[in-house]
Amino acid sequence: MTTGDLAEPAEPAGGGRGRRVAGIVVAVLAGLVALALAAVAVLSVRIDGDSMEPTLHDGERVLPLPVQSGEVDRFDVVLMRTPGRDVLLVKRVVALPGDQVRIAPGPQQGHQRVLVRRAGAERWYEFTVPGAADAGLVTPCCAADGRRSAAPAARTVPKGKFFFLGDHADRSDDARTYGWADLAAVSGRVWMRTWPLSSAGTVDAGVRLRPSREV
Repeated sequence: MTTGDLAEPAEPAGGGRGRRVAGIVVAVLAGLVALALAAVAVLSVRIDGDSMEPTLHDGERVLPLPVQSGEVDRFDVVLMRTPGRDVLLVKRVVALPGDQVRIAPGPQQGHQRVLVRRAGAERWYEFTVPGAADAGLVTPCCAADGRRSAAPAARTVPKGKFFFLGDHADRSDDARTYGWADLAAVSGRVWMRTWPLSSAGTVDAGVRLRPSREV
């Protein structure tokens, strides 16, 4: 056998070019992934405090989806500006313009019910977030401006406004503190957790509505 028999077979024409193209594709894809991660990091919002537990926790980062005024739905978790102040909040929309809202004692001692009636509807519903604490709802609502009141009273949400609460009511400054908020104050709908990775995923509405006979 001659040494020529041990030579490597010649590389097919274009093989080197194919590897270069593949390398370029991989580099481009890696760059796009890095760019996407950077965009998520820039656009995401950090949750400070526990007012939205158990839905969102302190230190988590969430990604809001930009919305136009009027694109907000009942029970959305939204990124918004504090009424009368330039502070960002993450809260839950409870009632929209024309809806009625009332916070009143329930059949159990110390329990307060959040009651909502959709605009034009007859039936009231009790609104709850499973696992959320409601100890902070001991003060009835609502006054004419949407804040806490001395006695339970059903109020109609004004045009262009909405009523909002934190899921962890006794740790939350919300409409009971600030009053009705402008729909235009909502800049995004919170739809995804991005950090920590162990909890990354979509943010579910996670609410329950139960027909209520008592108002």
